[in-house]
Amino acid sequence: MLFSRRPPKCQAPPAGLGKDDIRTQSSICTGETTVGFLDPKTGKLLQAVVVRTPQDLADFYRSYGFEPPQ
Repeated sequence: MLFSRRPPKCQAPPAGLGKDDIRTQSSICTGETTVGFLDPKTGKLLQAVVVRTPQDLADFYRSYGFEPPQ
């Protein structure tokens, strides 16, 4: 086999933030949902990603090495 598959590397969460700081927010106007790390000082989502399906949410958790909630 010439090419071997490597497991994807986990991204690093923002400094000082972990699994307990992950939040989802929905837009009142469009209903668009985003997930990211909530900065306690500013109240803004860091590294926010649009969520369209429950699989997108699970992929976000796994990309940072966390187990998605049940």
